[in-house]
Amino acid sequence: MRLRLTLSYAGFLMVAGALLLAVVWVFLLRYVPDGDLRPSGCMVPARPDRWELWRAFAPKAAWAMIFLLLLGLFGGWLLAGRMLRPLSRITEATREAAGGSLSHRIQLEGREDEFRELADAFDAMLARLEAHVAEQQRFAANASHELRTPLAVTQTLLDVARNDPDGDTGELVERLHFVNTRAIELTEALLLLSRADRRSFTREHVDLSLVAEEATETLLPLAEKRGVAIETSGDIATTSGSHALLLQMTTNLVHNAIVHNLPEQGAVRVATAVRPGSVTLTVENTGVRLTSALVDTLTEPFQRGTQRVRSGHAGVGLGLAIVKSIVEAHRGTLSLTPRADGGLRVTVRVPDV
Repeated sequence: MRLRLTLSYAGFLMVAGALLLAVVWVFLLRYVPDGDLRPSGCMVPARPDRWELWRAFAPKAAWAMIFLLLLGLFGGWLLAGRMLRPLSRITEATREAAGGSLSHRIQLEGREDEFRELADAFDAMLARLEAHVAEQQRFAANASHELRTPLAVTQTLLDVARNDPDGDTGELVERLHFVNTRAIELTEALLLLSRADRRSFTREHVDLSLVAEEATETLLPLAEKRGVAIETSGDIATTSGSHALLLQMTTNLVHNAIVHNLPEQGAVRVATAVRPGSVTLTVENTGVRLTSALVDTLTEPFQRGTQRVRSGHAGVGLGLAIVKSIVEAHRGTLSLTPRADGGLRVTVRVPDV
């Protein structure tokens, strides 16, 4: 590329020089008479004719063209190198990224031009990739740990049963059933999370208000059992997406709001609204006061928010992570805000149809 640009610069100077010499010839030298036009017997010294001027002009023009060629090659090589230097840094960063080093950044300085925009976009892409890879690594490590726990418990229970054949098998079967159920729930949650991340679903028109009513009706027995009042309100809020995934998202939010609530006289409010270009689903509940630092971690996989968890309802730690993936799959945004009186407000905003 540098050689091609250098040759282009030199060629441009040569063409410009040739055109300039052609202008001199066409508009100046052609008006000089060709031959001696003096009257016979005239003693006035003869003026140079066109041929004599051309013989004097041609060597100088040749040297000027040679100078322009050398200037074009030398100057073009320097200018091309200066222009392409940012591209070399971008190429070096690309090679490092291809080798697995995502922490390297170009950080191109200078004025805002096309190379600066390309470098900034590449740095932003590397930052997103690095964060995504780190998140996937944490997820894999946490998932391995979470899956290993029920398997280890099952192995322990089986070892106890083998070493004590006369023990109480009923209690053993009950505990194995509980551990196996937890393992199945975790596996199904991981599969649902993977499906949401792949965004492999058929889009259709979905009314979030109807989805909210369906989710609250499903969880109404749990709310009555725990003494939590559920209130639903809002407008018809139609979006485009997967009904099953949006129902799962709403169910997870309402379930979390019921489980992580006050021991007595708790409340959950579910509302939908229509905004310019989008629709929103808001789920808020009463509960203990939460810090912003804790709320910021709740959407990470296997973060159960232990300060809010009551005994026996810890879940598998993927509820809000699944919600976040479903929202992102629908090109929406998820915001979590601690309430001043205690509890949490979760707002989902997705594009309308």
